[in-house]
Amino acid sequence: MVEIKAVKVLDTTLRDGEQTPGVSLTPEQKLQIAKQLDVLGVDVIEAGTAVISEGEQRAIKAIANEGLRAEIGSFARLLKGDIDAAIKCDVDTVNLVAPVSDNHIKKKLKMDRETLKARTIEMAEYVKEHGLNVEISSEDASRADQAFLRSFFSDLSTVVDRLCFCDTVGVLYPERTREIFQALCTCGALPHDPASPVRAFNTPVSVHCHNDFGLATANTVTAVSAGATVVHVTVNGLGERAGNASLEEVVTALELLYGVKTAIVKEKLYETSRLVRNLTKMPLAPNKPLMGDNAFTHESGMHVHGTLADPSLYEPIDPGLLGRKRRFAFGKHTGRASVKMALDEMGIVADENQTMKIVTKVKELGDKGKLVTDSDFQAIVEDVLSIEKEEKIKLVDLSVVCGKRVYPTASIRLEIDGEDVVEAGVGVGPVDAAINALRKALAGREMNDIRLEEYHVDAITGGTDALVNVIVRISRGDKTITASGVSEDIVIASLYALLNGVNRLYR
Repeated sequence: MVEIKAVKVLDTTLRDGEQTPGVSLTPEQKLQIAKQLDVLGVDVIEAGTAVISEGEQRAIKAIANEGLRAEIGSFARLLKGDIDAAIKCDVDTVNLVAPVSDNHIKKKLKMDRETLKARTIEMAEYVKEHGLNVEISSEDASRADQAFLRSFFSDLSTVVDRLCFCDTVGVLYPERTREIFQALCTCGALPHDPASPVRAFNTPVSVHCHNDFGLATANTVTAVSAGATVVHVTVNGLGERAGNASLEEVVTALELLYGVKTAIVKEKLYETSRLVRNLTKMPLAPNKPLMGDNAFTHESGMHVHGTLADPSLYEPIDPGLLGRKRRFAFGKHTGRASVKMALDEMGIVADENQTMKIVTKVKELGDKGKLVTDSDFQAIVEDVLSIEKEEKIKLVDLSVVCGKRVYPTASIRLEIDGEDVVEAGVGVGPVDAAINALRKALAGREMNDIRLEEYHVDAITGGTDALVNVIVRISRGDKTITASGVSEDIVIASLYALLNGVNRLYR
């Protein structure tokens, strides 16, 4: 194992990550993400591909001129037009992609190996003439002839600043990754080719892994252990097909499991993940490592009991290290410890008999296949303990207008602490319009600091007349609550869910 003390992090969320099907960011959104990546401590931000469009150029130029600490780069093909577009954006670095597998060289570029090598050197020198850094991304390197790749890297090393090995279609596995990177990074002979005479080079080697077999993080970490000193990653593992190596996973694994340092401020990882998720509209799987909703959530009674005694019993790391909080969920596996803890947080005293009744009712809901939200739990507690709670906000009336040539508009009438409140709002659709009307109705009141963190819709029954269950997660300050609403009308269900949550937050 090569002793690597620290690595640099190159984030390509704004380039490779934006190539995720369905993701398209405005220049303003790209700048917002870039500023957050800079706060996070990313060393290099690949801001996009300048030649794509005028909007892309505006975004890259704005990022390059924002005065960020990070090095800013643009992706480019081996074409002067691509490079010129990048240069005009005032970037620090041009990342030149050079296909190196024979299939790519012959079928896509219609060249031979030596022509490719000469063209790459020519374009790299062109970039250097303009005073910029150059990184070479060797596309499809994992399926290339490794003797040729070694020769390619060796010849480019005197011209460029970084050499990147790209597992473009995610076919590497850790054992093969180690073999390849030991050969690339230690200046020794290539595996299975001891006679291959290649001169030594000291140019930093980067690793860029895709996740087609779910091995991107493992391969990236293995590459570092074998000598790579720069990792290419994306926030939340965004990217084409199955995505890229996840910034959060790679950094956390390197630092906490391998003792390899990065400049990343780990406490900012979760807020960065949430920002990217919200702007890209790409949800995370609940069980996604580290950043998923369930990563630090406990439901099982045995696990909750153990976690309350010592968090390390069922958690590999303190969630606070990543800017997260531990959470306890309710369902069929809920036990007495979870209920007692929740009651304590709510400031409610219950005897043993009442506590077990609450546990039983929670389990009954879970047995029916229902997600037991925080508002459901509070309703169960109030029922068992005969606590009468007057709803702070009541939905009195709602009307929504939408259509092909009609801007979606909603009028809402609420009763807030006995006061009649009427507001209207517009939006991109009827649900958005209704929620905006609700926000306006709450504006200027003590509950106007509510944040909608997550919105999810499920059809409970089949058919166009299906019952709809809307689940929301909303927060106020450092308190977060889940709530649900059910109706045949998705707009009504959405408002019920939000109002259930708001009412519970203010109790």
